[in-house]
Amino acid sequence: MIESVKYFKALSDETRLRLLNLLIHFELNVNEITEAMSMGQSRISRHLKILTDSGLLDWRRDGLWVFYRSAREGNGREFINSISATFKNDYDLKIDLSRLLWIIEEKSRAKTEFFDSIAPDWDNIKKDITGSLDITGQVLDRIRSADTAADLGCGTGELLLALSKKARRVIGVDKSPKMLAQLKSRFDDKNGRIDLRIGAIEHLPMKDGEADTAVINMVLHHLPSPFNGIAEANRILKTGGHLYIIDLDKHGSEKMRERYGHRWLGFSRDDMENWLESAGFMINERAGFKGAGGMRIILTHGIKEKNISNLNQINIKEIYNEHEDYKRSI
Repeated sequence: MIESVKYFKALSDETRLRLLNLLIHFELNVNEITEAMSMGQSRISRHLKILTDSGLLDWRRDGLWVFYRSAREGNGREFINSISATFKNDYDLKIDLSRLLWIIEEKSRAKTEFFDSIAPDWDNIKKDITGSLDITGQVLDRIRSADTAADLGCGTGELLLALSKKARRVIGVDKSPKMLAQLKSRFDDKNGRIDLRIGAIEHLPMKDGEADTAVINMVLHHLPSPFNGIAEANRILKTGGHLYIIDLDKHGSEKMRERYGHRWLGFSRDDMENWLESAGFMINERAGFKGAGGMRIILTHGIKEKNISNLNQINIKEIYNEHEDYKRSI
């Protein structure tokens, strides 16, 4: 069979076209897809199988969950690139994307509320994962003196406050207002060297090239797209700037999802290195440490070599603004 015929047959159904459009922009599990499409799981699973068998979708298993996304390479990717321009101005496909973005924002708000609720106990909760490992010490041992250092997902600020010993100015970003309030109660910044900002790692409230050092400490496993978080770190770092990522090595403990809302059960070496390299970083170091409960914690140090344009990021407000009628209807 001519390969393009296989792709056209897979997309000859309206539901599969709609599915592909969503999965071009986001990696989703089956429950998220059924919610976005308002369809039953068996129906969605059948369409996902057809798209996967055709080579238009990739999938990965992470513990008990299976995630789907559009093919990232090969002939399937080239075919998607050749037709995806026709999706951009399709009103119905935009409605699907708006609905999905609304669902994602609702889940993001729920996660922020969760972190607000655990802010007073956050330092103790972290020890359930990191054990006796002194992450702050490991980072400070590696960091050079900096003009501006940023802690992206700073939580209650143990690492952020330590960074102030190495940097003239430090910026802390977190989505949880109560985490930031907890942090603010821990210091007296008479000289105005510590700047706290509310925001998401995928859309940082920072200027291009504002920092020369950034740390993402035990945060990426919460993000739908870790690559988008790393790409934002590229944007806010100067060329030659340093990025330190601390996160869990790949594991199979569903407890991390049940207790702490982890989306990813750690990261493989290949995934982390591919994301960093795709986001314009040269990998300088990868170090492993023992955490709690048999967990292994990985510190990866990347140096920004070039600016990139993160074409996969979606401007949620821009899409929503095009669909005021849809937003009013929900």
